[in-house]
Amino acid sequence: MKPAAFDYHRVDTADEAIERLAELGDEAKVLAGGQSLVPMMNFRLVRPPALVDVSRVAELRGLRRVRNSLAIGALTRHAEVEHAAADDLAGGFEILRRAARFVGHFPIRARGTFGGSVAHADPAAEWCMLAVALDAEIVVRGPEGRRTVPAREFFAGFFTTTLEPAEIVEEVRFPRPWRHAAIQEFARRHGDFAIVAAVVALEIDPTHPGVVRDARVVVGGVDEVPVRAEAAEAALRGRASDAFADAAKAAAAEVDPSGDIHGSAEYRRELTGVLVRRALDEARDAG
Repeated sequence: MKPAAFDYHRVDTADEAIERLAELGDEAKVLAGGQSLVPMMNFRLVRPPALVDVSRVAELRGLRRVRNSLAIGALTRHAEVEHAAADDLAGGFEILRRAARFVGHFPIRARGTFGGSVAHADPAAEWCMLAVALDAEIVVRGPEGRRTVPAREFFAGFFTTTLEPAEIVEEVRFPRPWRHAAIQEFARRHGDFAIVAAVVALEIDPTHPGVVRDARVVVGGVDEVPVRAEAAEAALRGRASDAFADAAKAAAAEVDPSGDIHGSAEYRRELTGVLVRRALDEARDAG
């Protein structure tokens, strides 16, 4: 298993990366951690004529708190999120640390990058689901400058985003904390791709303990993009734990998965209901 021949370009700044990508054309690929791209190249599923290695671009790395929001640089490793200092994720972003433990195996978490996973756009990827569930904004940088794309508009299909040629992901911004959040997923083995996964975030009404004021329910592995289960969210608003079973049923009814060797459509729909219910119970008790 060897990749087809390609040209290799290493850059030291984001501006240099954008300039090089513009020169090389639409088929050039960005190499960050390489944990998804390199295996695909080795299987010759993709054959980019050129790679632009951004792994040394320090300005794209790190976690940054700005008042009540959190920004994660595109080159931040999965393991850096998993082992972030308590203050970096305190106050409602702890779900990111818990989710990081589901990302592949340790070597992948040590090399793979947050922005690389988002740009790869696997619909079952933890960071993609969390970006949609937590109303994240993807900050994109290209020849025309910066633009900010809501996560729900960023993912356009299976392994497809709205990134334009010569654009790179600069950072992912989470605008507000969610103290009551949880992730559940089912895979054949720990570290494998999830057959189905669910992310839930709840805003509990402080004046009526236990009552859900707002909710996010996102399911991965059942469509070409992470699916926001809006009927399930509606079933939760204004209600307490007595709504959890109804919300789980609504989420299962809302998804339209296809079957494959890992499970039938019916199996994935059943898993959706089970995982959403588990995530709701966990989210209620979090924070």
